[in-house]
Amino acid sequence: MTISLSPEMQRFVEEKVKSGQYASANDVMRHALALLKAQDTITPDDVTELRRLLASAIDQADRGELTPHERGEPSLAPTH
Repeated sequence: MTISLSPEMQRFVEEKVKSGQYASANDVMRHALALLKAQDTITPDDVTELRRLLASAIDQADRGELTPHERGEPSLAPTH
């Protein structure tokens, strides 16, 4: 398969490879397509559930119901 990219998209792909984030243009395109495929699997019900969970978390934060970790404070617990 051969695809054509706009000059802007070509530069974007080249920059990703040049930065070392990806080994090749093919790797950039594989990752981009994997993200697109994952995005396409999200249903409207998934979005509704995520919004519900986020609203609940915001309400908890507004009430001050956070643990030190959730406040962004360093934890002394081991991280292994």
